Amino acid sequence: MDAATLVTTGQWRPGDPPIWILADSGYHSTRLAVLLADLPVRLVVRMRANRVLRFPASARVPGRVGCPPRHGGKFRFDDVTSWPEPAHRTTTATGRYGDARVQCWHGLHATLTRRDGWDGHTGRLPVVAGTVIRVRVDRLPGRTGPTPMWLWCSDPEVDAATMDRAWQLFLRRFDLEHTFRFVKQSLGWTRPRLRDPAAADRWTWLVLAAYAQLRLARPLVEDQRRPWETTTPDQPDRVSPVRVRRGFRCVRSRIAVPACAPKPSRPGPGRPPGSSNTGRARRHTPGKKATAAVRKGKKQKKS
Repeated sequence: MDAATLVTTGQWRPGDPPIWILADSGYHSTRLAVLLADLPVRLVVRMRANRVLRFPASARVPGRVGCPPRHGGKFRFDDVTSWPEPAHRTTTATGRYGDARVQCWHGLHATLTRRDGWDGHTGRLPVVAGTVIRVRVDRLPGRTGPTPMWLWCSDPEVDAATMDRAWQLFLRRFDLEHTFRFVKQSLGWTRPRLRDPAAADRWTWLVLAAYAQLRLARPLVEDQRRPWETTTPDQPDRVSPVRVRRGFRCVRSRIAVPACAPKPSRPGPGRPPGSSNTGRARRHTPGKKATAAVRKGKKQKKS
């Protein structure tokens, strides 16, 4: 895939902002950045808190023999003494996490080895520089204490606005993951074993229609909290689709149904007593005459 394919499919046009790709720590950030280098994308990958990256190599000392250095000093995520002054530093107030204090450092890269996707690479391993972003919040919704979140962006020179946009987009990724989980587990998106792509598309649209009904019914459903759930949404229109699904049976009896009224399952009362049937019953010929083939077969048996 290249930029022309994105333009042909209508996903991106010249002049549009770059496409953001968000991935978890299980994905190889450097390998993805090299494979997507020709596309107008920005890659944001979460990294473990014990990673060690390298700064750009310093200038070669005059008169020194040998190969020039490819890597600079070490940047340890768990060692504050190895952090230089950040390139940008911002503080954003959030309603759920408190104040989010963000820092970033430019030009950091990982030391690659010939494994994990690089075993078949010919030539020298590349040096893929990027920006490291550190996010620290005051609190988390759960009972666990807040720990810093480390992100790696494929753009080696991001400004403060792009840095804030990167970590905020990454937090939205959790909402998308919970949405796909609900669609798969509760609405049965992946449950049927469909063999036709057209049938799979129709089933996907049906699942999306059901999900849209749950979103639209939020102000009509009374929240039915489980005994072990300690919090209840203050605003009825902010109820999650999981809780809307619990009370959707009460809403269904009050909304209009586009289908016709069902026919009664019991037989009708019949003709009133004392009245006679004015309609004459139709008579059908029993059809006892045998066909010519049957008569011929009977004669052959007699003979």
